[in-house]
Amino acid sequence: EVQLVESGGGLVQPGGSLRLSCAASGFTFSSYAMSWVRQAPGKGLEWVSGISSDGDMTRYADSVKGRFTLSRDNVKNTLSLQMNSLKLEDTAVYYCAKYPKGTLDNLYEYDYWGQGTQVTVSS
Repeated sequence: EVQLVESGGGLVQPGGSLRLSCAASGFTFSSYAMSWVRQAPGKGLEWVSGISSDGDMTRYADSVKGRFTLSRDNVKNTLSLQMNSLKLEDTAVYYCAKYPKGTLDNLYEYDYWGQGTQVTVSS
């Protein structure tokens, strides 16, 4: 059974930082590309970032480029999102999502995602 468990969310002031983690199990983590997506209050899902199965390729939404860094550890089966210079508009539930293949061919085609972790940016 595929399981994706997010952690690391919380309340942070604008300009602050948070590091989100996703613990993966139930599949061969190193074979699949992974991503983070988010959903702000009252809005739809927004793709945030993706990483290839080997970690060599990463892509970011324009809204987070230069502020967020996505990485993975294929030994520990974990995915991490370092979020710096957080803005009010980054407030959302963040979900770890799995792609059905190892490459980033289709950024919006996920087959599994976790329960999410809340990130609130507020002064």
